[in-house]
Amino acid sequence: MKFQYIDMENWIRKEHFHFFNQFSYPHFNICVNLDITNYFKYIKEHDIPFFISITYLASKAANGIPEFRQRIREDKVIEHEVVSPSFTVMTESKLFSYCTVDYIDDFSIFKARAMESMEKVKKNISLEDEPGRDDFLYITSIPWIPFTSMVSPIQMNPVDSIPRISWGKYFEENGRMKLPLSIQMHHALADGLHAGEYYNTLQELLEHPNFI
Repeated sequence: MKFQYIDMENWIRKEHFHFFNQFSYPHFNICVNLDITNYFKYIKEHDIPFFISITYLASKAANGIPEFRQRIREDKVIEHEVVSPSFTVMTESKLFSYCTVDYIDDFSIFKARAMESMEKVKKNISLEDEPGRDDFLYITSIPWIPFTSMVSPIQMNPVDSIPRISWGKYFEENGRMKLPLSIQMHHALADGLHAGEYYNTLQELLEHPNFI
């Protein structure tokens, strides 16, 4: 888990950080519809699993944006070199389990790791992340609902600055396949600009999928 501390005194976001960090609820949430037409056709043609591939692309997009790799630790801010998805997996008992897979910019390796880890947690439900780690992206899917809004639960004490990325049930609209996506972030670290950058990056990856 490699990271570096942000130089708070010379950080361009210093005033914004202190302003929003004093809020009792400093998170903001933005929901959009992604166009997954090209991506959906591609994974069907190549027999690529939907959830694992979306999780991979969601993580890839986040790792390219510094604000998605930054975390608050007490009164300091760090920036991770790499962040990894910690996501929910539905089990046979209809209860979800948390599952973490270290991100690597190689889909074949990521896919193999994800499939192995998902099988393990289906048999042994866990709601715990590795203690001391905050290099996560919290990811979940709600494939039963094409939602238009969503807010994820967060821990306020101690501060929780890990981004939440969620998607719902895909649907067809005017001949295009759409996927509702929710992005939730700590406002002391990021603004709507960064959520927009994330959306545009992920949309570009979905427009031109290349897993093979």
